[in-house]
Formats: sequence, structure tokens, C-alpha cells
Amino acid sequence: MLLTMSTAHPARRRDAAATREAILAAAVVEFTEHGYAGAGVRQIAERAGVTAMMINRYFGSKEGLFAQAVARAFAPPTIVGDERTGLAGAIAHTLTERTASGTERLDPFLLLLRSAPDTEAAGIVRQGVETNVGARLAELLDGPDAEVRAQLALALVAGTWLLRSVVGTTALVTADDARLTALLTDMLEPVIREADGTSVPGTRLDGTDG
Repeated sequence: MLLTMSTAHPARRRDAAATREAILAAAVVEFTEHGYAGAGVRQIAERAGVTAMMINRYFGSKEGLFAQAVARAFAPPTIVGDERTGLAGAIAHTLTERTASGTERLDPFLLLLRSAPDTEAAGIVRQGVETNVGARLAELLDGPDAEVRAQLALALVAGTWLLRSVVGTTALVTADDARLTALLTDMLEPVIREADGTSVPGTRLDGTDG
């Protein structure tokens, strides 16, 4: 009897883990497609193949599930990798590749775009960005103001993604990938590389007063 009980426990743990994973995966899709306000607990449950009661059991509430979904969406190195060497070029290349015509639209930035305007979701989205991709990028940067520079780099990434992948502005959609990557690299370099201390507050880079 003891043997039977001990072998049953891992199976129950595996089922619980699988159920939780199914709910979380379904939530990421629903929140990305419909935003926080538009995604319903019932729809998430149906996609996951569970009951709405199971969502409350594993995540406590829709808000709790959303927080986990945001962390799940922004935790992987989608655009920002883990290597310091050639970081600006790597981000630029991946961004160009991920926003090219015909690529998968299910993206953490789409989740951000559709959920951030909601007052209930805004704080969760902000924390998700800051504690995941923002913190990961900041840790890769040398020199002062790493968090500010990381957020500036992410602003360029998000803006490029929005105009190229969602809005579809002609210049960005039709741009040569290699040329676009080079331009993005040049724009990212000043905030990613360590400040060299050559600029003086109140003075422009060209030497004139600003």
C-alpha cells in the first residue's frame, strides 16, 4: 500500500504542473490577442481545456493569471539576448528578423500594446517589462545610468516593432533588411555602449552649447 501511495503522488504533481502550464499558455495567447480587458477567464479556460474554477484554484484571479502571463511572455530572450559582445547589432538583427513581413505576430510587445492602456493591467505590464527584459538588458550594460539606457533602447525596439509590424509604415516595411539592421545598430550603440565621458552637460556632441 505504501508503494502504491508513493507512486501516485508524482503522477498527481505532474498532472497539476501540466494543468497549470496549459492554463498559462492559453492565457498568454488570449491576453496577447485580446488584451487584458478583452480576454475572459471563461475563454482562457476553454482554450486550456479546463474549467474557470481551475484558473482561480491555480492563479487566484484573472489579475494573478495576467501577472504570470506577462512574466512568461517577457522572460524569454525574444529580442534581447544574453551576450554582451555585439549586443547592439544582435538586438538590431533580431528585431529586423522578428518584424519582417510574414513573421509570427504573437509577440510580447503585442500583449503590451493591447493591455497597457487598461488601468488594472498597466502596473503589471510595467513591472513585467522592468523586471524581465528591462533588468536583463540593464545587467548587460556597463557604465552609469544602465537602467535609463536600457529603457531607451527598449523604447527604440518597441517603436520600431509598432511601426513596422503593426502599423506597417511603407518605409520600414519595404526597407532592405541589412540596411535596416545597420541603421538600428547605429541608433542603439550610443545608449548600449559605456559612456566615454567626452560630452559635457549642457554641451552638444558637436561642441556647441545646447
